[in-house]
Amino acid sequence: MSMIQFTRNYTDRSNDYGFQFEFFCDKCGNGHMSPFIASKVGVATGLLRAAGSFFGGTIGRAANAGTHLKDALRGQGWDDAYAEAVEAGKQHFKNCTRCGKWVCPRSCWNEGRGLCESCAPDLAEEAASIQAHVAVEQAREKARTVDHVATLDMKQTRTATCPHCAAKVDGGRFCTECGKPLVAQKLSCGKCGTDIPASAKFCPECGSPRSG
Repeated sequence: MSMIQFTRNYTDRSNDYGFQFEFFCDKCGNGHMSPFIASKVGVATGLLRAAGSFFGGTIGRAANAGTHLKDALRGQGWDDAYAEAVEAGKQHFKNCTRCGKWVCPRSCWNEGRGLCESCAPDLAEEAASIQAHVAVEQAREKARTVDHVATLDMKQTRTATCPHCAAKVDGGRFCTECGKPLVAQKLSCGKCGTDIPASAKFCPECGSPRSG
């Protein structure tokens, strides 16, 4: 048997009653479904089985015999249906002689060059894409020249969650859920005036006991 082309990207949709195949573009994945080809043996077996469910006996045994016959003939039937579907499917795709891919003519074929768009990109499409990408790059550069956090005080200690109730917070000095301060309050040393953390028992500068 000669080599069958156009087989790299497809899905077998066949069942017990016939054969059908879906072929896909090697570039974008758009597909074409081949016509359903009924299996004469499969249809006959199905009819016999349906009749056997009413009458049983001899007809039921004939259906079982038909199943074995169908299994025996399925290989050749599938091969013939597949070859027919391949020949028909080729009419809906273009073969690129440079890379060998089969692509859909609507989205992935450069008619003017006679090649797929992977090998010969459409210049108008490429220009439009380049313009869009450059515009995005320029927008990023322009955005970098603008101060987007002018109102953000980075000297203030900030926290994402409340240390008391774990609620999510977005700035401010007090939690909107429990009302407690988001930043630990500091006290001043009564002797030297140095700020003392609320958890400290002595002044870190003069060693005096914290008052209050």
